[in-house]
Amino acid sequence: MVRLALCQISATADPAANLDLIRAGVAAADGASVVLFPEATMCRFGVPLGPVAEPLDGPWAAAVREIADAAGVVIVAGMFTPAEDGRVRNTLLVTGRGHHFGYDKIHLFDAFGFKESKTVAPGDKPMVFEVDGVTLGVATCYDVRFPELFRRLADDGAKAILVGASWGAGEGKREQWELLVRARALDSTSWVVACGQADPGPTTETAPLGIGHSLVADPRGRVAGTLDGEPGTLVVDIDPDLADTTRHVIPVLANRKL
Repeated sequence: MVRLALCQISATADPAANLDLIRAGVAAADGASVVLFPEATMCRFGVPLGPVAEPLDGPWAAAVREIADAAGVVIVAGMFTPAEDGRVRNTLLVTGRGHHFGYDKIHLFDAFGFKESKTVAPGDKPMVFEVDGVTLGVATCYDVRFPELFRRLADDGAKAILVGASWGAGEGKREQWELLVRARALDSTSWVVACGQADPGPTTETAPLGIGHSLVADPRGRVAGTLDGEPGTLVVDIDPDLADTTRHVIPVLANRKL
C-alpha cells in the first residue's frame, strides 16, 4: 500500500502565501508518503506568470523541498519555470525523499476560448518516479483528455498516475472531469489520483481557477474517494497489486493493436 494525500486548495497570486498552504496541507496529510497539490499551486492563473516563474533550483522549489524533507514525504505541486523562448513552462514539481525534478505539461489548454500556449511552452517528456517501491506517473490537467499519455505511463511501469489540475468552470465541465479521470484509469488500468484547485466561488475571471471535486479512481474505473468544491484534504491508500490483477483480467494494454 502507498498512502497519498490530495490537498485541494485555492492558490493565491502570492507564491509565498501559497507555501503556507503547502505547509498546512502536509500537516493534514495523516501519514501519507506522497502529498499531491494542484496545478498552479505556486501562483494561480489569471495573472502574468513570467514574473513569478523560477527554475527548479530557485527559492520557491527549494522551500517546497525543505517542507517535504522536514516531513519525510514527497510533495507534488504545480509551479511555473522559465522557458527558453520567453514563455514559461507549466511544471509539476516532484520533491522530497531524494527526488527533485519537474514534469513539464505536454498538452496545453488551447480550448474553451483559453489559449495557454500564448504564455506557456509545452513539455515533451512523460515522467515516472518511485516511492515505497511503487512506480508513479504524473500528468497535468488538460493531459487527462489524452489517453495515449496515460497508457505510456503505464507502459513505463506506473501503477498510479498523479494528476494536478486547475480545471476550468463551465457547463458540463464537472461531469467531463469526473468522466475523464475514470476513463483514464480504465484506459491505463492504473489508479488515477486527480487533485484540482478548489472552487473559488463567483468570479468574473476567465482563466481556469478550479472547480474542486478532486477524486481517485481505481484501475477498474471505480471512484475510491472524492472531495466537494471547497478546500479540503483527501487521504487514500493505493494498493498497487490491484493494477497488476486488473491488467491480468482486463489486458487492454497487452491487447491493443495501435
